[in-house]
Amino acid sequence: MAFGTLERSAPPLFKQGLSALSRLAVYGALALFLMVADARFQLTGPFRQAVATALYPLQWLMLKPVEFARHGSSYFDSLQTAQDELDTARQKMALMGQRANQAEQLALENGRLRQLLALRDRLETPAQAAEVIYDTADTYTRRVVIDRGQMGGVEPGAPVMDEAGVLGQVTRVFPLVSEVTLLVDRDQAIPVLNVRTGARGVAYGDPVAGHGGGMELRFMPANADVREDDLLTTSGVDGLYPSGLPVARVVRVERRADSAFARIYCMPLAQVQGARHVVVLKPLADNVLPRPEPVQTAPAKRGTRK
Repeated sequence: MAFGTLERSAPPLFKQGLSALSRLAVYGALALFLMVADARFQLTGPFRQAVATALYPLQWLMLKPVEFARHGSSYFDSLQTAQDELDTARQKMALMGQRANQAEQLALENGRLRQLLALRDRLETPAQAAEVIYDTADTYTRRVVIDRGQMGGVEPGAPVMDEAGVLGQVTRVFPLVSEVTLLVDRDQAIPVLNVRTGARGVAYGDPVAGHGGGMELRFMPANADVREDDLLTTSGVDGLYPSGLPVARVVRVERRADSAFARIYCMPLAQVQGARHVVVLKPLADNVLPRPEPVQTAPAKRGTRK
């Protein structure tokens, strides 16, 4: 009974209800009845469907984080796999490109070596093959170093050729290597012969012509019969270069009224930049056999008169 009211009911302490064992028995019987009824008559099917339909949005919302985590993990795994495959494909492409470049370079080098072998077979002058090691560090000269020296039989002044023509001349010889001065060096000169006209001249190196190096045919009269595309070969008058070796081709002829000489620019046929394999010839003076000395015979004795 609450204080300040007229209620005269018994306090809860004295209320008596079903005992715990009775409630357990009632609820157990009810559960058993519902189980049997659901199994036999499907009484709770509509109720179950209604509850499942009502709870479906909540289930869908609760499952989304799990699906997002699962899909996110698979996405990042797939992304990493794709990145690894892309890196592998790039490495393979780089390797294939490198091999293709090497194959192309080897094919080009093989063709040049074949041309050098054919050239050496055609030359009557003794020759030996050599390889260019590097260019000299002097920026004011055009020289290269080859892997043949005194021990290889290279001599100072020996002509050097590639598969296209004369490349230069040996100017320094060391025990294992030699230094070759290219035709485009400003201090280099070579006697040449115009194949078309038969006129002789001297071609000098011009390291700045065409920004890659060229030659100039100097001291030719302004009215000289020289045309563009004329082929210049060695004349053989210097005693070093054998005659008939291709040297250069005329690319431009300038005739001025105020000058008695023409400006004739030539382009070397040899690969003055990037040459790798060359042929070193014997100087022409070493191949000339000495003239045999006449055999001196004793003068015949005059007969004496008896």
